[in-house]
Amino acid sequence: MDSKGKEVATEILPFIRVYKDGFVERLAGSPVVLPSDSDPETGVSSKDIIVSQNPPISARIYLPKHLRDQKVPILVYFHGGGFCFESAFSFVETKLMNRLACSANVVVISIEYRLAPEHPLPIAYDDCWAALQWVVSHFNADLDSDKEPWVSTYVDFSRVYIGGDSAGANLAHNILIRAGSEGLNNGVKIKGAFLTHPYFWGSSPVRSETRDVERREKLATYTIWQLVYPEAPGGVDNPMVNPTVPGAPSLAGLGCPRLLVSVAGKDLLRDRGIMYYNVVKESGWEGEVELVDVDGEDHAFHILVHDSENAKKHIQRLASFIV
Repeated sequence: MDSKGKEVATEILPFIRVYKDGFVERLAGSPVVLPSDSDPETGVSSKDIIVSQNPPISARIYLPKHLRDQKVPILVYFHGGGFCFESAFSFVETKLMNRLACSANVVVISIEYRLAPEHPLPIAYDDCWAALQWVVSHFNADLDSDKEPWVSTYVDFSRVYIGGDSAGANLAHNILIRAGSEGLNNGVKIKGAFLTHPYFWGSSPVRSETRDVERREKLATYTIWQLVYPEAPGGVDNPMVNPTVPGAPSLAGLGCPRLLVSVAGKDLLRDRGIMYYNVVKESGWEGEVELVDVDGEDHAFHILVHDSENAKKHIQRLASFIV
């Protein structure tokens, strides 16, 4: 659709532009690519699947080569993009998933949740929860049922992991909170989770964040949340984006025993990630939490600068977490 002459309602550069007639122009994100029978770099196979018709949730699933009858962990992954751009089917996400599947020797399923502002939060949270529940519903399912055979055949359900980057890491955190209180289908437990450069924010500055209120309200970390969850109680102090705010659910209730939090030295979100790590440690949570701080790198460097040595090392670090 041609956007010339249309009146802009909201513009958050360089990410997204929303017009008053409801048309959304996504300015960021990498191009969508097809799945592959055998990725040239890793040999990983991938295909696109339907998780749910109603609500409409799809995914790209990845299978490392030479599995045969071996049972391996599964990683359920939530992509980043501020809840309003990027895709599980994009070039950069597909490259990351191929590398993780190969390096960790795991089945990976990357969830294509619905994006805001057409589908405002909490829709993405509900989509990702429904997708995870669908994955674990394969536990003890008949192989001749309508389930996905790559999941039923190859997954060890005692080793279910979740992960995400940026907004996807925010999704993973909120999934852990919900899993801790509600539990998963068939009694399956999440063995571990990694949160890479998690998108958390709040009205009160922490550590090196600017204390200028006017400047803070112009930052994309603030404006994107207003766009994607305009009805959020508490705004940027809603516990879904500010999990350390007074009154938020206790992080002692996180629904897994292992957690890896990664931050990057140049990332605006670094201080929030470190604060989250510290609050988890002090919460009384009985699991093991680790912080990885990569100096000199910026937000999502392992995805956006995927061929750098630091990117490759960080992907290996994430892969080594999955055991």
